[in-house]
Amino acid sequence: QVQLVESGGGLVQPGGSLSLSCAASGSIFRVYQMGWYRQAPGKQRELVATMTRGSITNYVDSVKGRFTISRDNAKNIVYLQMNNLRPEDTAVYYCNGEISVGVSVNPRTYWGQGTQVTVSS
Repeated sequence: QVQLVESGGGLVQPGGSLSLSCAASGSIFRVYQMGWYRQAPGKQRELVATMTRGSITNYVDSVKGRFTISRDNAKNIVYLQMNNLRPEDTAVYYCNGEISVGVSVNPRTYWGQGTQVTVSS
């Protein structure tokens, strides 16, 4: 059983900052790529940022220069530092991870339950 639990969402004014974290726990052999996605009301879920186990990152263009993804491989935690937030960043943010539960078991994708981020004055 693998769980991903996010924390750190909330309400912030435009131009403000928030930090999200997501911890993977359970019967984990290895965590490969981890990432953050978001879904705004009436829109499809979109990729925000990902990071491989080797620290290669990928960001959606709209957050480049404002958001930073990082991770702690020893603790299986991924973070998202969000600066200069805009109203259009308002969404439910989901953590995801490519996780293997055994040495000969192919990784599969797991999702967190989501955390609300609201940017409003």
